[in-house]
Amino acid sequence: MPFPAVHPALDRALINKGYAEPTPVQAAVLEGEHAERDMLVSAQTGSGKTVAFGLAAAPTLLGDKPIFGPGGAPLCLAIAPTRELAMQVASELQWLYADSGAKIATCVGGMDARREARALGFGVHIVVGTPGRLKDHIDRGNLDLSELKVAVLDEADEMLDMGFREDLEFILDQAPAERRTLLFSATIARDIATLAKRYQKDAVRIDATDKTRQHADIEYRAYRIAPNEIEHAVVNTLRWFEAPRAMVFCSTRDSVRHLQSSLLERGFSTVSLSGEMGQRERTDALQSLRDGRARVCVATDVAARGLDLPDLGLVIHAELPMNRAGLLHRSGRTGRAGKKGVSVMLVPHSRRRKAERLMDEAGVDAVWSGAPTFDEIRKADEGRLLSPEFFEADVTDEDMIVAKRMIAERTPDEIAAALVRLLRKEQPAPEELSDPGADRGPAKRDRMVRNDDGTAAQPWPGERLGADDVVWFRMDVGRNKNADPKWLIPLICRVGGISKPQIGAIRTFPDETRFEIAKTHEKAFRDAVAAANDEVKITPSEAPTPGSMKAGRFAGKPRREDGDRPFKKTPYKRADARPPFKKKPWAPKAAEGGKPSGDKPFAKKPFKPKPGFKGGKSKSNG
Repeated sequence: MPFPAVHPALDRALINKGYAEPTPVQAAVLEGEHAERDMLVSAQTGSGKTVAFGLAAAPTLLGDKPIFGPGGAPLCLAIAPTRELAMQVASELQWLYADSGAKIATCVGGMDARREARALGFGVHIVVGTPGRLKDHIDRGNLDLSELKVAVLDEADEMLDMGFREDLEFILDQAPAERRTLLFSATIARDIATLAKRYQKDAVRIDATDKTRQHADIEYRAYRIAPNEIEHAVVNTLRWFEAPRAMVFCSTRDSVRHLQSSLLERGFSTVSLSGEMGQRERTDALQSLRDGRARVCVATDVAARGLDLPDLGLVIHAELPMNRAGLLHRSGRTGRAGKKGVSVMLVPHSRRRKAERLMDEAGVDAVWSGAPTFDEIRKADEGRLLSPEFFEADVTDEDMIVAKRMIAERTPDEIAAALVRLLRKEQPAPEELSDPGADRGPAKRDRMVRNDDGTAAQPWPGERLGADDVVWFRMDVGRNKNADPKWLIPLICRVGGISKPQIGAIRTFPDETRFEIAKTHEKAFRDAVAAANDEVKITPSEAPTPGSMKAGRFAGKPRREDGDRPFKKTPYKRADARPPFKKKPWAPKAAEGGKPSGDKPFAKKPFKPKPGFKGGKSKSNG
């Protein structure tokens, strides 16, 4: 259905922007009975919430007036959790209210506060900001909320999670009680309901989320990886999809810095976003993505809210999000405005349970597999080189002249080889990866799973390897050199290029140690060990026999025959089979005079005064 008429100025803005039909949340807030009422709206990210509350506030802000009058104290206040989201909201409202003469100001952290104060002093109609900066302007007397008609809380759940409750309550307490309050949140948790109950009056509850299908335009995938191959998996995922723009999410600032440096070294055009960056740096990074100078953005969760980047076709979770909301908001950066996108979770074996729990809580189904390998990416590159789109690009006359000259001077094989070499030079090289486990689904798992060719699938970590699933190796260190699994396992992983799930049982003997390796990694392990230059020698071995295992228990002790044992263990007797204990009656000991000491009467020693004592007080006390 088309947009209902809201206001002539906003209607023209929607037509000029190409908006033909409202999204579900936009249609819900524009229903006739919802006008002039408070709203508590839950809608998932990327659903057009900014335009929705911009349209919902228009009847209260403009009424029957064709345009706004002179600016003064703000009539509308929109609060967002992050700088990027606040700037995005201001940008959306700029074009939506362009024909209405609205003056819009932003108040966000990291920007020049004096410039913001001057803009507020000149008079505005709409203010968009973050809680901390808005509270600061109110404290300094720069922001007057006495004329406020509409207050909008965008991503209210995120603001509460970030600890802005006191700031929000302070700001809302400064506004008139008869204002409208529009509260938008991805989820309506208890804290959100409490906030709504306190600051809203007779609010209409609108649920625009799709309970049966989360992000229909997003394809979810989960890649099994070894814990020490996260960077390699990110590289191969970027190379496999070759998306025009991609975002890689990490949990900490240090992880962002490290991963961005690693991607830059490999040849990816990369920018970063994190909370420690200034607003100008963050704006420049986003602009680099929008104009194509950068292809990959490595970011913390601060960038998971409100960013709307064109042609963002890939989201990679290098580190798993903290909760369900984090997963949905990260993934929601792609698959926007009807375009398809892919969300890839990199799951080390130690985090597999958490990944499954997150997806269950978010209601998404992911396809489990190993990360793209070196051979698969090279094969995909060849397919892209031979695709029709590669040869259908427009060719200028100047390009054709050069092409004909090359054909005249070079053979077709030389020209094609030069082209392939030139294209591969611009592409970062993929990495060698191993799949630490076959996909067995998030529910019940059988003892043994077979691959398509009938071979044994790689087991998930935590599942014991069977006798038919392993081969034995030995190393020339034993208990004589303090061999212990605490340092043997990291040594085996480092030398053999494997991870802990591919190691089975470990048997330590006096002069050697034998251990199991999964058959799925036998060849790679043999090659890695043969090429390694390590002091500890690892060679193939047979399984230890019961006799050798028994002998290993007495390492360093001389063996004795049964008859030569120095002692014989006393058999254990039950308590009821023992003879009763007879306690002798107590009797006092005899004194020297032959009489029992117990019969000796108590005799008090007579008092003997010290020399100089004359009775009464002593000299010392006198």
